[in-house]
Amino acid sequence: MKHYEVEILDAKTREKLCFLDKVEPQATIAEIKNLFTKTHPQWYPARQSLRLDPKGRSLKDEDILQSLPVGTTATFYFRDLGAQISWVTVFLTEYAGPLLIYLLFYFRVPFLYGPRYDFTASRHAVVHLACACHSFHYIKRLLETLFVHRFSHGTMPLRNIFKNCTYYWGFAAWMAYYINHPLYTPPAYGDEQVKLALAVFLFCQLGNFSIHVALRNLRPAGSKTRKIPYPTRNPFTWLFLLVSCPNYTYEVGSWIGFTIMTQCLPVALFSLVGFVQMAIWAQGKHRSYLREFRDYPPLRSPIVPFLL
Repeated sequence: MKHYEVEILDAKTREKLCFLDKVEPQATIAEIKNLFTKTHPQWYPARQSLRLDPKGRSLKDEDILQSLPVGTTATFYFRDLGAQISWVTVFLTEYAGPLLIYLLFYFRVPFLYGPRYDFTASRHAVVHLACACHSFHYIKRLLETLFVHRFSHGTMPLRNIFKNCTYYWGFAAWMAYYINHPLYTPPAYGDEQVKLALAVFLFCQLGNFSIHVALRNLRPAGSKTRKIPYPTRNPFTWLFLLVSCPNYTYEVGSWIGFTIMTQCLPVALFSLVGFVQMAIWAQGKHRSYLREFRDYPPLRSPIVPFLL
């Protein structure tokens, strides 16, 4: 059996960082990363990006050496992805913050609205309902992170957590300040508007959860297998007939419901920004599905049926 020689160069400077002798043809990129770490412990595998071209795409951990377009002496280019943090930790931090921050405003802790309002309660029922819905949403997200989601990538750059938390925590504080403010004005159309909005919110929350469970069931534990998601017997998953990312569709629907319920401008802006970001993610995933699966259903749109 012939063995490979592997040299790893810095993608920026072309400096030789490592030379590996007698590497098995069946070795995966993940195994090569582990060998590289032995000579450079500061670059643990999750920090490494190995590629065939300095400006090319990162190779997948499951790629096999002998299946790559390289000779018996393979040259890989290394980029440092920076300090990494697990996706689970990121999500727990992102979602726990808004939950706690919103409750601080709901209970009107001191220094938020002035001494006369410390620990007082709003007289408007919609304020209490909004708190229950907001808390339910983020508790659901926390539980899904722990017990439902299966991540194709174990980590993300540590620097991203500061950006993400600024977005989630900042908007949560902005929304909560106005919804729980002593001068808050209830929706213009009263209880009927609130009831309609609550129905939309709960419907979309259940739909979002159903999609997450369906996506979890597509990927066996510990694998990175990708399959085309299809509707199941659960009616909430039938949205897969029309869009590639119905979890985002339902998520946006939830926040539209919350916007109608509270009739609050910061909530509307959060919904709009969230929709733009999720539309970008959905379009990326949609393109990925089309590249990977030739038989991908042609009727599907990324996030909004027939439109986007």
